[in-house]
Amino acid sequence: ERIGDARLELTLANEIREAPDDPVPALVDRAQRGDVGAFEELYRSHVGRVYAICLRMHAHREDAEDSVQEVFVRAWQRIGGFEGRSAFSTWLHRLAVNVVLDRKRALRRRLAEVPASGDETGSDPLSRHAARPVDPGIGVDLERAIAGLPDGARLVFVLHDVEGFRHREIAEMTGTAEGTSKAQLHRARRLLREALKR
Repeated sequence: ERIGDARLELTLANEIREAPDDPVPALVDRAQRGDVGAFEELYRSHVGRVYAICLRMHAHREDAEDSVQEVFVRAWQRIGGFEGRSAFSTWLHRLAVNVVLDRKRALRRRLAEVPASGDETGSDPLSRHAARPVDPGIGVDLERAIAGLPDGARLVFVLHDVEGFRHREIAEMTGTAEGTSKAQLHRARRLLREALKR
């Protein structure tokens, strides 16, 4: 079991790298003064990472792409309020998490308002294509395993083990108890170990 955890952590550590932040403060400063070109450079250097976060949380390309678009619209609208207390990438990644959570909540509200149609074909937008393979490349088995996790377990796994949020923060963001977050993380890790052994 410890070997499986170590393999999982090593794979994630190798896959996930922060965008280099050397030129970022100057670009942020220019973008805050309305320089669209500077913001476009920030977009180009961070869009891949933001997309990876959104894809892991949604497990569906179209939803991830929609969220990425919204993340950068919000980033442009709110960049004036970025005070530099954390790295720009940290601020942007937290914004991405919030966008995905907002979209999931809005979808759940819409679904709750729609009367049951008796459709049993598995077309629930919340779980559509949950096990669909994602982009090929390094760690595709892990990515496929993450995409195949149940929605709640996947969300907590990405927030905790990938993005580094604490259970208290996850509970606040998702409106659940810390114990629920811990239980979902335990479930996610167990399911991932089982999937990676196959």
